Amino acid sequence: MKVLTQKFNTKHNTAPFSQIKLEDYQPAFEENIAKAKAEVDAITNNPETPTFKNTIEALDFSGEALDRLSSIFFNMNSAETCDEMQKIAQDVSPLLTAFSNDIALNEDLFKRVKAVYEQKDTLNLTTEQATLLDKKFKSFSRNGALLSEDKKTRLREIDTDLAKLKLTYGENVLAETNNYQLHIVNENDLKGLPEGTIEAASSLAKLKNLEGWVFTLDYPSYIPFVTYADNRELRKELAIANGKKAFQNNEFDNQEITLKIAKLRFERANLLGYKTHSAFVLEERMAQTPEKVKSFLNDLHAKAKPAAEKEFAELTAFAKELDGIDQLEKWDGAYYSEKLKQKLFDFDDEQLKPYFKLENVLNGAFTVAEKLFGITFKEVFDIDKYHEDVQTFEVLDFERKLIAVFYADFFPRKGKRNGAWMTSFKPQYIKDEINERPHVSIVCNFTPPTASKPSLLTFNEVTTLFHEFGHALHGMLANTTYPSLSGTSVYWDFVELPSQVMENWCYEPEALAIFAKHYETGEVIPQEYVSKIKESASFLEGMATLRQLSFGILDMAFHSNNPNQITDVKAFEKEAFGGTSLYPDVEENCMSVSFSHIFQGGYSSGYYSYKWAEVLDADAFAYFQEKGIFNKEVATKFKENVLSKGGTELPMELYKRFRGQEPKPEALLKRAGLI
Repeated sequence: MKVLTQKFNTKHNTAPFSQIKLEDYQPAFEENIAKAKAEVDAITNNPETPTFKNTIEALDFSGEALDRLSSIFFNMNSAETCDEMQKIAQDVSPLLTAFSNDIALNEDLFKRVKAVYEQKDTLNLTTEQATLLDKKFKSFSRNGALLSEDKKTRLREIDTDLAKLKLTYGENVLAETNNYQLHIVNENDLKGLPEGTIEAASSLAKLKNLEGWVFTLDYPSYIPFVTYADNRELRKELAIANGKKAFQNNEFDNQEITLKIAKLRFERANLLGYKTHSAFVLEERMAQTPEKVKSFLNDLHAKAKPAAEKEFAELTAFAKELDGIDQLEKWDGAYYSEKLKQKLFDFDDEQLKPYFKLENVLNGAFTVAEKLFGITFKEVFDIDKYHEDVQTFEVLDFERKLIAVFYADFFPRKGKRNGAWMTSFKPQYIKDEINERPHVSIVCNFTPPTASKPSLLTFNEVTTLFHEFGHALHGMLANTTYPSLSGTSVYWDFVELPSQVMENWCYEPEALAIFAKHYETGEVIPQEYVSKIKESASFLEGMATLRQLSFGILDMAFHSNNPNQITDVKAFEKEAFGGTSLYPDVEENCMSVSFSHIFQGGYSSGYYSYKWAEVLDADAFAYFQEKGIFNKEVATKFKENVLSKGGTELPMELYKRFRGQEPKPEALLKRAGLI
């Protein structure tokens, strides 16, 4: 346990993964919570008059050991979990919730914070200090400090219940993902599938001591199957299995949990004086109100729907002409889209994959970052890691000073949840005149190497890597004083700007020439392929936009209304999807029960932010294109006004300082081919 309760005696103070035992976590949490409580008590009981330094600043630097422990534990619970770890998570979550409530509902502490807040105009604070003061005050006022005792008690109960429910929700989705496999023994059933996909399925079967081939609901297995398999019945089986995760009336069913989460969030918002959960959440976002989000989504919906319907009609006609199919179903979408793309652009993802060897793409991301922001990445082998697949890097500036430690974890495995994300093991901040540098990680589920081939990425995986790397840059280049304002600690509808803007380099010939090289011959990707990537970038964009909007609309349906009237999750979802549906509904499927972004992660009332940030990223990249995609002046402005500033100022102010104006949606609509 000691290893988790004291400063780590490791290189760059990195997490000592190999020394941590599962049984260390619970006692370490108990000790670190006690330590953090003592730090908060010292601030609360300080006999001196409350000042910015002894109250606001002291509060932001308190609980450092607990924060580090929490980030290590919960990152492991996402990337390398097991039953025992999930049990610990269920046990420690209520402790952490109780502790954060102890702070938020501590009247004496709030009095000190309020005393400083009420004299803010006379304190001569820097912009960052003023932001911190505002945030600290709101962290009390928005979390129950002004409530009566009985309401505070109810708030504590709600928060404890929510913490446990969200964990169980995620565990159920993971269990359902792991519990399914499609076992194929007849080689004919593999027709249409790429060689690499077949080889990976064969390796997986061997791993499970089975003959033939095994496909799972992990994305690198699932996506190629529904995209390329000629056997329509098997595509249907796999797609339905994916769509009914946690919707099977079994021990892992999430229907009741989904409703409980929505209802508790609503009750919590009401308790705090807000009409809905969305109203509560959006007060601290660029969008500010549910009405503004709905109008944003509806406006895009009006522009995308005609294009989507036209594209869907073309896709339907194509499927009928090719295979005599009268009605396109959800398990046909990816398959016929890929076939139509091949016909229209005369190329497919499989032709591209040899040019996207994972190591080359990663080095490409590093080179792009070096050209733009003057940082270099050096792989090192003396930093502890939690799994042999993880790679570790030192990130250095041009003076060879450490900027960050970077972890990369790319392949699926049993204890890892699906999807891709960026996270951190330690934030950046400045304390006692030392600029503490961050430890940042990206976690993905990419196509793993096989016996005969290295990891070759689909183009979608390439853009995913650049996306998560953009988040990582936001964390790595942080340069703020306070940990709670550092890196990606920004308004939720601003956090996707650095990630989404980085994806743009994947479409640029100048950038592709750096890393898109054939893994066997070293030949740079042919110009005709680059042209086709660009040409096909807006292929079926209307349908893709409509699909993305549907997720945001579903999120708002759950959270911007009173959910107490919802009795049937599936019926509610179907109604919410009404205006965005193109394919017939699949009765045995329900998305809400495995929509981890909003019911387990932090995206509730925030899913719209992907599209919101696309407006920002298209507008921002248009500026790069104007001046040159590796233009140092624009890159420096982006680094200094966006990447390094974290949440120290209002995002729109930071954006305007970078761009010289507010973002305009035209660049996005043009890029998407919608105007």
